[in-house]
Amino acid sequence: MQMTVRNVSEMLQVSETTVVRLVKYRGLPAQRIAGHLRFSRVDVLDWAIANRFKVKSQPFDQRAASRSDSFAGALTAGGVHYQVPGDDAASALQAVVERLPLPAEFDRESLLRLFVAREARGSTAIGDGIAIPHVRRPIVLRVHDTLATLCFLNRPISYQAPDGKPVRILFSIVSSTVAAHVQILARLSRALHDPGFRKSVMATEAREVILQHARRVEEAAWNSDGSDPRAA
Repeated sequence: MQMTVRNVSEMLQVSETTVVRLVKYRGLPAQRIAGHLRFSRVDVLDWAIANRFKVKSQPFDQRAASRSDSFAGALTAGGVHYQVPGDDAASALQAVVERLPLPAEFDRESLLRLFVAREARGSTAIGDGIAIPHVRRPIVLRVHDTLATLCFLNRPISYQAPDGKPVRILFSIVSSTVAAHVQILARLSRALHDPGFRKSVMATEAREVILQHARRVEEAAWNSDGSDPRAA
């Protein structure tokens, strides 16, 4: 479903005039259809995270989401991994795919190709040594639950980041529907704007500490907007 200028202004919590300016001067992806700007939700989220815009999380599509599709639940399912090898983006992505808790019959090689293809469209690095590799079209993936995996590389690598800094922290997202994918990206964006969560990640803290911060961020979101981040 394409978004209008009003939809994007609500997501980014800015005026409609600002949205138009972001398209013109900051590269916010948009298409002009019949004289009106239209946006892809995934493209807007990608752009917002890369440009450090805090996005407004929306309730799950109840037909597509499950209880594990909260960010904290997805990160618990996907896992936090330390000392992950990689000499460059391709080898690091391969190491990430190898660590994803996927079914034995899952085609990891195809998933790796999708990750690499997404990077070819533009780096998913967002600055401060963080990247968020994910596939362009999550609807094609045959997974039961959304997975968010956090990998700490054993050394920083070049990743064409917007700030020029090497990357050492990779959040990867694997989901079976666009709705779940969008939701996890939005909630990851919210978490990365939280000082406690971001500090715990930047400091490479223990898995349970990072997960506690993720759960706290979602609990705060639930209390502030009235939507239960754990429920479908």
